[in-house]
Amino acid sequence: MKKILVSDKLAADGIKYLKEQTGIEVHIQTGLDEDGLCRIIGDYDALLIRSDTQVTPAVLHSAVNLKLIGRAGIGVDNVDIPLATELGIIVMNTPDANATTTAELAIAHLMSLSRHLPAADRSVRAGKWERSKLMGTEVAHKTLGIVGFGTIGRIVSQRGVGLKMEVIAYDPFVAPEIFTELGVESVSLDDLVSRADYITLHCPLIEKTRHIIGGKQLALMKKETMVINCARGGLIDETALYEALKNGQIAGAALDVYENEPPAGSPLLALDNIVFTPHLGASTIEAQVAVSVEIARQAVTFLKTGEAVNALNLPRLSADELKKSYEFMKLATILGKVLVGLTLQPLHKIEVATFGRAAEVAVRPISIAALVGVLSEHVSTPVNRVNAENLAKRQGIKLVESVTQESRDYISLIKVTGFCADQTISLSGALLGGRQPRLVCINHFDIEVVPEGTLLVTRHDDRPGVISAISAVLGNAQINICRMQVSIADDQQEAMAVISVSEPVNAAILQQLNDLAPVHKVTQINL
Repeated sequence: MKKILVSDKLAADGIKYLKEQTGIEVHIQTGLDEDGLCRIIGDYDALLIRSDTQVTPAVLHSAVNLKLIGRAGIGVDNVDIPLATELGIIVMNTPDANATTTAELAIAHLMSLSRHLPAADRSVRAGKWERSKLMGTEVAHKTLGIVGFGTIGRIVSQRGVGLKMEVIAYDPFVAPEIFTELGVESVSLDDLVSRADYITLHCPLIEKTRHIIGGKQLALMKKETMVINCARGGLIDETALYEALKNGQIAGAALDVYENEPPAGSPLLALDNIVFTPHLGASTIEAQVAVSVEIARQAVTFLKTGEAVNALNLPRLSADELKKSYEFMKLATILGKVLVGLTLQPLHKIEVATFGRAAEVAVRPISIAALVGVLSEHVSTPVNRVNAENLAKRQGIKLVESVTQESRDYISLIKVTGFCADQTISLSGALLGGRQPRLVCINHFDIEVVPEGTLLVTRHDDRPGVISAISAVLGNAQINICRMQVSIADDQQEAMAVISVSEPVNAAILQQLNDLAPVHKVTQINL
């Protein structure tokens, strides 16, 4: 008999599902503090939570029989995932169960902005009848721009098409055929913000997407444009948004999420052309039921079959398996990160090949580790070896593997090749001494690189003075060069340099490097 503890409130339908299962014993005890949870958690195989229960190290160390922590919802900030992984405890969530609810809120905001509904409500309550002042606009035949084309963005696109809107979207990590299947035009971010009448954000908040809508993007928008954010606070530069709304640079905005929640004292609160909701994205009856039922189903599936749906980590590997594969997997993850840093277009296929001693261990953990590297900075769900392959499929990325026992110049070698629409990038990596990862080849350039920290990868003409010009730009910016490797392609009169620098360079310095006459391209990669 498997025992499940439900320590936060779940919807009745989820509890009902659990109680209907044979071989499952369900206990509900909410409101436990850390000491109370520590006293009883050792008796359970699974713990189902929402956001109130704090799964601390003390709780995890007391959970001697725990195999699963299930979070009804997306966020898992209340769970110590690294320690759970170390202890062999699966952590899973329900990332898509509230997707429809969030998408519908974005559409609701779109309609509210179009017809000035909050202002109209306030006007009537004040005894006014301001029909001419509250003239609205139709959404049919307008352009809807979607930033982020994951599950929620795709649902929004379907709703937009149903409203007879022209739908365009920006997501550099989704393959072209995904857009085509849904009848959506894939565009650049600058194209989207300059064309769209309505812009709605549905991407994760990571370093690259913070303030993805800032002063530059707002300046490109039409005066009629309205911006909607039901995704994550921080995607919009609220200071720049305030100026754009105050000065009539854009027509309006609607926010469900904020850089600081609640947004007390925000100057945005003084404006009339913006609508606010208090982070209601998942706040519907249906969504609350959906996440409860979904986590109940996932928990039962895992306890009965071992299948870990939406797992955010992995069960503990045996010591022998870990010893054989760990260093190769670490190298593959690094190659994946470098690969996605060098690609300029969405990947549609990744090939992972192992040679020599690398081919003596299972290729699947190595190839999945490469996918982790590719995806880790570009999707909202935490990526690991459990969910990487499914996330890649959702992004339209095909995985191909091959194994060759013979060695190629190195005793053990891993080759990761990424295929885009009109670009192919191939990377090879090796382990020196069996433990020290090295990047040894980028396309046709043989170049031995220590893959750590911040790397600047250049493509430039093979002629005197180029390296000194690059070094001068970095020196003037007080950026220290830690290492530098240069490789020459004899048949193309072209060279590549990989420069390890002491700290990331800002956009202005990167532009100075790209503006050097003999330089074709400089790319920064943070490992």
